[in-house]
Amino acid sequence: MDLNRLKKDVCDEVDHRSETLRKIAKNIHENPETGWETPKAVAWLTGALEADGFETQTGIADLSCSFTAEWSKQTDPKPVIAIVAEYDALKGMGHGCGHNLIGTAAVGAALALKAAVPDLPARVRVIGTPYEEGGGGKIIMVERGVFEDVDAAMMCHPHCRTMVGRGGLACTPLTFKYHGKPSHASSAPQDGISALDAVLQVFFSINQLRQFAPQKHRIHGIITHGGEAPNIVPEYAEAEFIIRAANRRELEGLKKQVLNIAECAAKTTGARLEVETGLTYAERYENPVYSKAFAENLTAIGTVVEPAVKTQGSSDMGNVGEVCPMIHPYIKVSDCATHSKEFALAAGSEAGMTGMLTAAKALAMTALDLCFNDTLMAAIKADHARYRAKAQGAP
Repeated sequence: MDLNRLKKDVCDEVDHRSETLRKIAKNIHENPETGWETPKAVAWLTGALEADGFETQTGIADLSCSFTAEWSKQTDPKPVIAIVAEYDALKGMGHGCGHNLIGTAAVGAALALKAAVPDLPARVRVIGTPYEEGGGGKIIMVERGVFEDVDAAMMCHPHCRTMVGRGGLACTPLTFKYHGKPSHASSAPQDGISALDAVLQVFFSINQLRQFAPQKHRIHGIITHGGEAPNIVPEYAEAEFIIRAANRRELEGLKKQVLNIAECAAKTTGARLEVETGLTYAERYENPVYSKAFAENLTAIGTVVEPAVKTQGSSDMGNVGEVCPMIHPYIKVSDCATHSKEFALAAGSEAGMTGMLTAAKALAMTALDLCFNDTLMAAIKADHARYRAKAQGAP
């Protein structure tokens, strides 16, 4: 078995399917869907997999726009390799995070593996995960056992830099809903209770907290409702926040501080507070052995891998990493930052398509390493076991 030859073959298969993959990525880009309901994206991605003989199933973990697509010629296929697809867009910004490229690269890698190595000693599983941008689709799927038998998971995210091993922060969304009492803002303000004043106090107090917070603590929010009219004391006001920290333990401490601020704002204004807490995104631990293999494959196809930057976001891939080894590398498609209008344009550009194809090749090549290099797989699993033991407080 010539592993280098097989890697060349999967790259050739990606190139052979480049027009199909470009069409899928552009269709998703031109038809951005947000939240839990992304039926068009799911149809385009699963359609390509079904057409090539993958067994697909939608509605995984009771999430309507999730899916799995599997292929194996083995009776007892091991390892189980999950190539993770994302495809949701950002509210108000389309594919400003480039998820149209993530989902398509995952499909491209899987199709190339099946075509180039029909007797691959593994089960290739594309897992379509909805609503990464705030909903935590992977968190629910992990909790409901979707990744339970997976030996290794991977995806590749577009970015302004090609890098591996970056990691990510733990995070939780919080929504504060304040209920006050309306009154005429000029003739009878004393009869009212301003819900907006409570929201503003939260922002002021959080700004004071920031200067004393550890470097990796992040708190950012928006006011989603501030009242009905300037001459009415606001009866209802609402703010949404995301809080982030280096890990779950630190996140819980930060959450207590922020909740205390919110409760104090209610007490000082007289407003009633209602809190909604979203799912917790775990910190993202990038398996270093696994990341190195991916970087070597990028280098082999002529892609320059840059040092990982220290600034970090968050992803529900961190929760996947709590149950199996995973990587979340980045591929450069633009010079501008993600979550911007400029990056949304890049995700549909020729540079975006080129990055997507490169990602598909590196994903497929790394899958081959997992299948044919037992020493590598053992090292990846050993590192994951050490990480989980440390995260759970073992000596």
